[in-house]
Amino acid sequence: MAEPRPEPPARRFSTSQKLPDFLLSVKLKYVKLGYHYLISHGMYLFLFPVIGAIAAQLSTFSIKDLNDLWDHLRYNLISVILCSMLLVFLCTLYFLRRPRPVFLVDFSCYKPVDARKCTRKVFMDQSALTGCFSQENLDFQKKILERSGLGDTTYLPEAVMNIPPNPSMAEARKEAETVMFGALDQLFAKTTLKPKDVAILIVNCSLFNPTPSLSAMIVNHYKLRGNILSYNLGGMGCSAGLISIDLAKDLLQAHPNSYALVVSMENITLNWYFGNNRSMLVSNCLFRMGGSAILLSNKRSDRRRSKYQLVHTVRTHKGADDKCFGCVNQEEDDTGKVGVSLSKDLMAVAGDALKTNITTLGPLVLPMSEQLLFFATLVGRKLLKMKIKPYIPDFKLAFEHFCIHAGGRAVLDELEKNLNLSEWHMEPSRMTLYRFGNTSSSSLWYELAYTEAKGRMKRGDRTWQIAFGSGFKCNSAVWKALRTINPAKEKNPWMEEIDQFPVVVPRVSAL
Repeated sequence: MAEPRPEPPARRFSTSQKLPDFLLSVKLKYVKLGYHYLISHGMYLFLFPVIGAIAAQLSTFSIKDLNDLWDHLRYNLISVILCSMLLVFLCTLYFLRRPRPVFLVDFSCYKPVDARKCTRKVFMDQSALTGCFSQENLDFQKKILERSGLGDTTYLPEAVMNIPPNPSMAEARKEAETVMFGALDQLFAKTTLKPKDVAILIVNCSLFNPTPSLSAMIVNHYKLRGNILSYNLGGMGCSAGLISIDLAKDLLQAHPNSYALVVSMENITLNWYFGNNRSMLVSNCLFRMGGSAILLSNKRSDRRRSKYQLVHTVRTHKGADDKCFGCVNQEEDDTGKVGVSLSKDLMAVAGDALKTNITTLGPLVLPMSEQLLFFATLVGRKLLKMKIKPYIPDFKLAFEHFCIHAGGRAVLDELEKNLNLSEWHMEPSRMTLYRFGNTSSSSLWYELAYTEAKGRMKRGDRTWQIAFGSGFKCNSAVWKALRTINPAKEKNPWMEEIDQFPVVVPRVSAL
């Protein structure tokens, strides 16, 4: 049975690393961008009022009126021809320009074997045995783990868990193949799709980009068709999964009757940091092994068996700003060891990117009543310089479910507060972070799988996926459920243990 959705409880947040109140300082240009997006992508919708008005007028005609109209048209051949040509032109224009629907047939998330589990104690013991970290930095990592929101059941690859660790290109390929093929095997089994039916393949992995590429490894393993459109996205951070979805959506508009396969993952083996730069040690404590595979289709015949339909994608890129560009950076430390450095400005940069993305998305999804209240107070404050309290739109009126990238507990805490979400809404993100850790671009799909396993997804429900990553980028995707998901028929990484969740994660103040 689906669980009730409780009201958000009163809460206090003690974290010292906070996002700015991005909903309280929105800019008119971002609101304008959202409405421009709505108009430019929805011109075909204006045909519906015209057709409706014509249909309403015709419904009032009597038999005598129709006979008079017929007699009039019989003697005005030119008018009939012109009207017919106009009608054919408008119908052709509508059918040619309307976007093809993009359906999410199904998806799968890879669950590593139990031998890859890494408890917090094992993590600390292994870190100490490597002999690479000073005692001060071992204590630092322990504090980060205690405050991270990760539990004792996350996974790390074999090369990192070995004593001594043996990261190598061969081990990195082994991890990539294990994750990708594990997720894809499950997806092909769930959808009964033949690999050669896939026309579009998109793989995203930020930090591991070998030659031949990861997408080529999939083509070779499954013997995909020779004319497949194959893309390999690298270096795009944790939001690359939604960039892949957006790319697949655009490709499906240009290629009718096609299947698109999206594989999202990150590779840990060659990207574990063995130095003592604290800004680089944080990623060791947060990132874990995982990946997902998603099957998209633009075939209208697939609507009945698909789970979701893609409604909107909104992408925000702040790379033009130097501070945003350099806040997450892969580089060498003073001793020449490579790691991913996180800037102290990360939270402020993330807040600015989130503000832009959310403000752009608002006009596309919020009810008109919320938009009018928000827009009126915004104009009053920005243009008329009125001293009035800003109105924060209630995004819970636009979405039933939220999948927020499980990057870390501090960001989840601040988004919960800024968007006024309840613990029920944040549960998929928090439990994914606790159970699987930060699996980078694939974390959104573990969260959606959690929602399905709990039996919460009903037909017509809307889900908001939002992720952010290096560059700096923030991306959103909105999905609408085409059917009620029966958890008894699902196969996902949560099913065998879903009754154990949610768990209570102790609140600890940030560093």
